[in-house]
Amino acid sequence: MDIILATKSTTPIIGQLATLMGWIMNGIYKMFDSLFGIQNLGLCIIIFSIVIFLFMTPLQVKQQKFSKLSAVMQPELQKIQKKYQGKRDQVSAQKMQEETQAVYQKYGVSPTGSCVQLLIQFPVLMALWQVIYKIPAYVSSVGEVFTDVVTKIVSVNGYTDLLQTFIKDHNMSRVSLVLDGTKATSNSIIDFLYALSPSQWKELSSMSQFSGFSKEINGAASEISKMQSFCGLNIADQPLTYIKAAFTGGAIILAIVAIMIPVLAWATQVLNYKLMPQAAVTNDSNSTMNASMKTMNTVMPLMSAVFCFTFPVGLGIYWIASAVVRSVQQVVINRLLNKIDINDLINENMKKMEKKRAKQGLPPQKITNQANQNTKNINTTKIDKGNGGGNAAEKTKKLEESYQKARNAKPGSITAKANMVRDFDERNKKK
Repeated sequence: MDIILATKSTTPIIGQLATLMGWIMNGIYKMFDSLFGIQNLGLCIIIFSIVIFLFMTPLQVKQQKFSKLSAVMQPELQKIQKKYQGKRDQVSAQKMQEETQAVYQKYGVSPTGSCVQLLIQFPVLMALWQVIYKIPAYVSSVGEVFTDVVTKIVSVNGYTDLLQTFIKDHNMSRVSLVLDGTKATSNSIIDFLYALSPSQWKELSSMSQFSGFSKEINGAASEISKMQSFCGLNIADQPLTYIKAAFTGGAIILAIVAIMIPVLAWATQVLNYKLMPQAAVTNDSNSTMNASMKTMNTVMPLMSAVFCFTFPVGLGIYWIASAVVRSVQQVVINRLLNKIDINDLINENMKKMEKKRAKQGLPPQKITNQANQNTKNINTTKIDKGNGGGNAAEKTKKLEESYQKARNAKPGSITAKANMVRDFDERNKKK
């Protein structure tokens, strides 16, 4: 069973992003509190999910553009793979790599384009998970609720043993006290308090050892209960807890609401996968990739539902809210991409690639492609024997090196003057 930790993540990048997101969520909480008098963490989680995924929209658009181009490139890439199928020699492998690279250059994209977007999104999503899973650690407005109670508890002799016994007697498997020597840390006590149900708060305040500050305990219980309440459920509780309670005289309506959390988590995940374009999947229904994608689209939503039964309600709310936001995003992105002509998308990519190459001092892509084609023609003639003609990669490298040297020609030289004439002609063409 997973354990709640108030301690912040120390993982590089993820830890810093989580702290930043904690400030955002805390700002959302304070805004609703000051403007509308609403102190509800469930609502904050929903708004927070919307804000974060809206910030990630540009990354989503770039990834979907790559997917659209990938669908167009697939027949050409598959043709190359079929051409060299079964050929294991080094020459064939190099030619296959060159021809594959040429296809990507033709459409103005990088083979790692989609991976880059995913690598950027991964730490953001991990940080987002940290904030939702460790709310008291990152949302200061929540952590402050427990400050006075924690101070009072640590002043009691043997408080660590008392809390350990309480956790064991109430089977609080999601909470574990972190010890500093022989004493529980303040953060782990916050974990413990945040996970208490209303009835457990009452039992804690009635303990004789804590009777001297029962007023503070009851005050914190009232305040955090108001924050954690969402549709009658406590976001720190598990849906499974309400379902079990229904069989022992608990509220059936609350059990039904609790069941809806995993059900909606499953349904929204399925909707999200349905809306996502499967650009990289081939038309061959028996292909390995096609089968893998179908399996993932079936298993992942089911896993979300299973996890939601045993995870806190707050995490289920986050999963549902994020899936809904991503689905709305996908509908908008799909409509946007449907209006974009594939040729316009290729031209846009080529312009970006040429600008990047110019900054690197490389020749325009069309010159490099022409050099590759000329080299291929030389290598395929009968006149070329052995390695006399060289290969395309070497020719391209020499061309680009010569181009860079020409760009960095000594002022006043003939090459520098030729560069000035060329730049002048290029500026006139753009007018």
